Amino acid sequence: MARTAVSGRLTWRAATLAEARWESPTARTLVLDVPDWPGHLPGQHIDVRLTAEDGYRAQRSYSIASAWQPGGKVELTIQRLDDGEVSPYLTDVIEVGEQLELRGPVGGWFVWRPQQTAPVLLVAGGSGLVPLMAMVRARAVAGTRQPFRLIYSVRTPEDLLYGDELRRRVREDQGLDVHHVYTRKTPDGWPSPAKRIDVAALNTYGWPPDFGPDCYVCGPTTFVETAADILVALGHDPRRIRTERFGGTS
Repeated sequence: MARTAVSGRLTWRAATLAEARWESPTARTLVLDVPDWPGHLPGQHIDVRLTAEDGYRAQRSYSIASAWQPGGKVELTIQRLDDGEVSPYLTDVIEVGEQLELRGPVGGWFVWRPQQTAPVLLVAGGSGLVPLMAMVRARAVAGTRQPFRLIYSVRTPEDLLYGDELRRRVREDQGLDVHHVYTRKTPDGWPSPAKRIDVAALNTYGWPPDFGPDCYVCGPTTFVETAADILVALGHDPRRIRTERFGGTS
């Protein structure tokens, strides 16, 4: 039975774009209707495959942004890479009603489960927020009250993903705190200058190591390495720091 379940996850499925919305000038969320979707855990990703008329195929992996609910749809938030083969098509070309191929869900380590009881620290760099947002949403769906703290590093206020939703969730989801770190430009009146994530941010807005939090760090490779190293230096248990990265090595 387990082998059959794994085989099902690795089968290519036709997904139909049911809805799309812009999260920022360069990031678009695709809401996909996927027949017979087996469900997913927050933090997992899927493979997307595009096939050109001449038969050429390109494939990329994208984190799932949505929390799973029976009968629900699968959401991906795609950050456009101007020199990319796949992302410009997904952000600028594909229209509602059109199809693409996907398979998954994939991954079982960089996931959060509602049964976990420890406080949670989420550290996101840019579009690395996507799988962490799935965790925030899954917490709300499950109705659990594990305290969550999100530290979100982003270049400018215009680049924020899910800004309105995060503000609403901070108001409505008891136990969720969010802090932004702007690296290039801050909003008017922001209390600190633009800077990269550092010891002060993780020490001030994260959990004390003595609380034994489950830590999830996602973003570009250099960002992830820096944040994870700081967490270890602050005294966090390396075994409780889970990382997901994209881009080249530093």
